[in-house]
Amino acid sequence: MVPDHLNRVWLKSLGLLRLPGAGILLATTSTLVLVLSLVGFTAEKSTDGVARKPSLLDLLDEVARDSDSDKVLPGQQPDAPKGASWSSPLARQCSGIDQSTRSRLLDKRRKLPQLRQSIPADPTNYGDRFRSNPWGQAINPAPRVVVLHETVYSLSSAVNTFLTPHPRDEDQVSYHSLVGLDGSIVDVVDPLKRAYGAGYSAFLGEWAVTNSEFDGSVNNFALHLSLETPDDGHGSHGDHSGYTAAQYDALALVLDGWLERFEIDPAAITTHRHVDLGGARADPRSFSWSELQNRLAALGKLCQA
Repeated sequence: MVPDHLNRVWLKSLGLLRLPGAGILLATTSTLVLVLSLVGFTAEKSTDGVARKPSLLDLLDEVARDSDSDKVLPGQQPDAPKGASWSSPLARQCSGIDQSTRSRLLDKRRKLPQLRQSIPADPTNYGDRFRSNPWGQAINPAPRVVVLHETVYSLSSAVNTFLTPHPRDEDQVSYHSLVGLDGSIVDVVDPLKRAYGAGYSAFLGEWAVTNSEFDGSVNNFALHLSLETPDDGHGSHGDHSGYTAAQYDALALVLDGWLERFEIDPAAITTHRHVDLGGARADPRSFSWSELQNRLAALGKLCQA
């Protein structure tokens, strides 16, 4: 049985979903209605002859049909290495809100569709979220951690990389969304899909192994967002001049939507530097948590009981 929390998150997030070769599937907190026939799926009937609504488990089976391997390996999934503890720089804040910041963000939130565009990554650069590992053990695919990155080079360079087919697993890379220096937002991978934003990684001692030939990562339960690096930060040298006010505004608005949609705790917003287990990642360099604090507080996301 799917836990109530997972049911609630997926029902809340799926909204209106079109599956390949299928009709339109409507999902609400009370019902999942199959409007047109779904290839390979037939609703069962109860004893009174009324068609049974497909359950959330049925839906996830259909969405992930091609993602979970039919081959189950013997043994157990390897444990994740002990990761560093995480103390979120974001503090609870219910007062002291900057009203000008709040007004500006609320105005931008109303205009959000004009600030963002969708440029889907090549299908080789993302995949479905797995619900079981190669050893047949259940893993939770619900997004519950947000990993912040930077592009290192320009936004257009990052987009071109994601649009380029990468048939080799080790070359595949993507984020869910990118935020440009001008505050523009580019959505690259649907949040319901698995972006390849972090390789060898874990968060609070958790990872998911989805391919037995590779180490585990947070990708199966993470959302990835990358900030465009300023010109003086191109390359792998130390800090740079930092991100623009427009970027922090757009970042806060994207996070505002994700936190609400997937019921993610703001304390689970972290960095690539923190989740990386190889010690090679430093992004996002020159990131200001106080800038994010002020904006998420203004949006009411840091006042929790």
